[in-house]
Amino acid sequence: MIFRVSTLALLAAGILFSGCATKPTPQDMPTLAQLQNQSDSSTMVIHLREGDSIEVRLGGVPREEIEQVTGTYTVDTQGFVNMPSIGRIKAADLTQQDLQAAIEKSYRDKGVYSNPTVTVAVPMTTRFVNVGGEVRLPQRVPYTSDLTVLAAVTAAGGFTEYASQSRVRLYRGMETVTVNMRRIRKDPGNDIPLQPGDSIEVMRSFF
Repeated sequence: MIFRVSTLALLAAGILFSGCATKPTPQDMPTLAQLQNQSDSSTMVIHLREGDSIEVRLGGVPREEIEQVTGTYTVDTQGFVNMPSIGRIKAADLTQQDLQAAIEKSYRDKGVYSNPTVTVAVPMTTRFVNVGGEVRLPQRVPYTSDLTVLAAVTAAGGFTEYASQSRVRLYRGMETVTVNMRRIRKDPGNDIPLQPGDSIEVMRSFF
């Protein structure tokens, strides 16, 4: 997943996150549209991982052979998918586009098909956002393209009476930011779209 460090730095210093001494200038402040674009499922780069289900579609070959390849496959525990006629192809850590190119190349190099076109899709229903800490029902929330921090917390039963609503941590890859949910409740337009694999932890209140 791609989430720019520079944007996180701005966010951590700005309107959505608490406990900071400095504030970016208006021209540096990321707009809501920029945040939404970065988390839009159509622009995200998805890296495959073990256990992923993928949908493979084959084109550029005779119709009867399309049905032999087109279907749903699972990335095994060693990070491979087992494709008809060419065997195991490394998939883990590749993007969808990288895997498409690898499968096409293998079919060409092994002389199975001369000019195949392969499409790989990753159903987002196989991806989750983890929600824990001071929520009533800690759980993995199935990812949808409209899932936000507030929606994920709500799906996990909402805050407990011990929750610090101003200290909700969002983990994305190696980055961590603290979200002030009280501000988001006052202005839902500042809510943050989530990405598959994000984790949310609601911290306990000091009082």
